[in-house]
Amino acid sequence: MTNETTPETQPTPDAPTTSSEPVVTPVAEPSENFGELLAQFEKSHKHTSESGQKQLQGTVISVSADQVFLDIGYKTEGVLPRSAFENNAGSVKTGDVVPVSVTGRNEEGYYTLTRFKVAQPKDWSALEEAFAQKLAVVGTVTGVVKGGLNVDVGVRAFMPASRSGARDAAEIEALVGQQINCRITKLDVTDEDVVVDRRVVLEEQARAAAEGRFGALKEGDTHTGTVRSLMSYGAFVDVGGVDGLLHVSDMAWNRVNKPEDVVAVGQQLQMKILKIDPETKKISLGLKQLQPQPWETAPGRYQAGQRVSGRVTRVAEFGAFVELEPGVEGLIHVSEMSWGKKVRIASDVIKQGEIVDAVILSIKPEERRISLGLKQTLIDPWSEVARNFPVGSQVEGPVSKLMNFGAFVQVAEGIEGLVHVSEIVADRRIHHPSDVLRTGQVVKAQVLAIDTEKRQMKLSIKQLVPTSIDEYIAEHKVGDQVSGRVVEETPALVELGEGIRAACRASAGPAAATQAKPGGTVDLSSLSSMLKARWRGNAPAPAAKPEPLQVGQIRSFRIVKLEPASKRIEVELA
Repeated sequence: MTNETTPETQPTPDAPTTSSEPVVTPVAEPSENFGELLAQFEKSHKHTSESGQKQLQGTVISVSADQVFLDIGYKTEGVLPRSAFENNAGSVKTGDVVPVSVTGRNEEGYYTLTRFKVAQPKDWSALEEAFAQKLAVVGTVTGVVKGGLNVDVGVRAFMPASRSGARDAAEIEALVGQQINCRITKLDVTDEDVVVDRRVVLEEQARAAAEGRFGALKEGDTHTGTVRSLMSYGAFVDVGGVDGLLHVSDMAWNRVNKPEDVVAVGQQLQMKILKIDPETKKISLGLKQLQPQPWETAPGRYQAGQRVSGRVTRVAEFGAFVELEPGVEGLIHVSEMSWGKKVRIASDVIKQGEIVDAVILSIKPEERRISLGLKQTLIDPWSEVARNFPVGSQVEGPVSKLMNFGAFVQVAEGIEGLVHVSEIVADRRIHHPSDVLRTGQVVKAQVLAIDTEKRQMKLSIKQLVPTSIDEYIAEHKVGDQVSGRVVEETPALVELGEGIRAACRASAGPAAATQAKPGGTVDLSSLSSMLKARWRGNAPAPAAKPEPLQVGQIRSFRIVKLEPASKRIEVELA
């Protein structure tokens, strides 16, 4: 006999030997034999070490608050963060298939996945393939060295600190012992020199995630965002991982000077997506668009002639803008600021931030315009002109402006009168008011006429100022013999004093010694009488012919006419 026993009757090592009956070991089921269990164990570990060489197809089995669980064909599921999906996995549902790569295991035993194709090379040929295809590889940071870190990617590799994706030395130290995804940027098999880059992989992942989130956004949608930074022209807001610009003009319906007056860094806002530029990836956001437009209801609250009050928000050279309510502004033009003086620059009357009263002159809702008047809140001085300054009355005021045709005199606040150049002086003709007057000079004048509708007043200075010719006429009478200087010959004009001129009549000269009678006969009796008288020596000699007038001569004249009203004097040679 042999000592061999059949498998069915072979005793087990742990079987008790006290029993008299042999113990029969049951035959294991084919699915539970040791060889298959060992094969499954090796297959499981082979997945762990080699699965990253190709992408797997993961099927979503559940979604938690932070992670998405996927069936990748292993005994243990894999996990992806929700941020790896568009819209933070808001549209992910059970049964969705996602291409993934295994990067390791977490503390809970789940496979950590990535949506990027990642390789886990174990030899130089695998490294060369990953380098040629620019694949991301899995590596473990083993330590910090001068200028960077050592990374185990199957062989020892060097990663420069600038390409680690860390912002400071503390973050670089924290990478030691971590498993990272990186890309081979240099591979020299002969010298066993390998350089890897983690930063480029992180940037690609960030871009891919941003593109996914960018694609989920639509114009007109409302989203919650967090203010990330402030600029002079607006605020950058993080909307689901994508930056958008909230321009200062879209923060509120009223005028906003600085973004910090409305929003603050870290503040969460509900905003509307106004525009998305697919080419530049720029997103324009709006905050005021979620609030009612005040101009839509403004016509029901404001009418022409209504008195309103508001704050001056901006002062320009041509006028001032007044905020009647948030989003509704009116303009006070410089021409509507004062009854009295002509305003050239609005800041001379109104200052920014000042609260003012005004009257609505007109409103155009379709153009979003309201015209306001500041002077209309005061009494119009021209309404009292006819009563306060009747025609013929005397007024006094400074010369406000000189023009070629005359001078403007400020009679009262808001009231100016015009003295025509012909009404400035009476004793001579002037070419320009500046020959006699100057700006700011206080003068007296007489009111000649008033037109309240046209806001015009005519004045005369010469009517109130006595002239030398008036005094001359008052001191002389017709027949007086005076001296004068000839200033013009034709017609003859004589200057009797400074500023006093008189017209000189033409003289007939002395009577003729003899006169012819009608019919051509000579009066011989008269001639005989004249000769006898001269012979006896008692007849006057004939008068000498007067010397003709010449400019510059000083002669004697006799006044023949005085007209005080027209200030006219006529003389003849004495």
